[in-house]
Amino acid sequence: MNFLESWRRSWRELGVGEPDEPLFNRLLDCYAEPQRHYHTQQHLAECLQNFGVVRQLAARPAEVELALWFHDAIYDTRAHDNEARSAAWAREHALSSGCSAAGADRLYRLVMATRHDAVPDGFDAQILVDVDLSILGAAPARFAEYEHQVRAEYAWVPDAEFRAGRRRILQAFARRPVLYSTEAFRAKYELQARDNLTRSLAALLADAP
Repeated sequence: MNFLESWRRSWRELGVGEPDEPLFNRLLDCYAEPQRHYHTQQHLAECLQNFGVVRQLAARPAEVELALWFHDAIYDTRAHDNEARSAAWAREHALSSGCSAAGADRLYRLVMATRHDAVPDGFDAQILVDVDLSILGAAPARFAEYEHQVRAEYAWVPDAEFRAGRRRILQAFARRPVLYSTEAFRAKYELQARDNLTRSLAALLADAP
């Protein structure tokens, strides 16, 4: 993944100013923070690669791509406002770069959609959320690595508490009629994601008190 190419393309397609390369470097530094194990440059690269496959389907691809850049810009496992702070940062920078208020607000809403607490509103948000959740449909080895990475990010949480919380999260996904909103991602990831969730939940439930 050529990060700089993605960054420059997004801002140029947005039609405002020149790409802010100091901000580009700052964001990459964010994704390299030591407390991160899953929400890293690896995750960012996987998201951008997956988006590249369906980029032509988006109504405003530059906004979706920039939302991917910002969606985990702020990540603190002890906080509950990571998406809100990341979204505010994205909107603030979009406005200062010359983006319209409407465009900056769309960018804010796209980032907020990655809270995964509601059905995505609009096809671009559906694409973005499907991209972010593509890890659920990863090959078993990558999914297992992802689970270890998530546990490492929450190393401060006692094991029983982590496992209970993790069960709740995965069960909420498993209860959804479909995991992916777009046809392209359903075709590619839905079955594997269901298998991954079933296997993970079985392991978590086997050790439940």
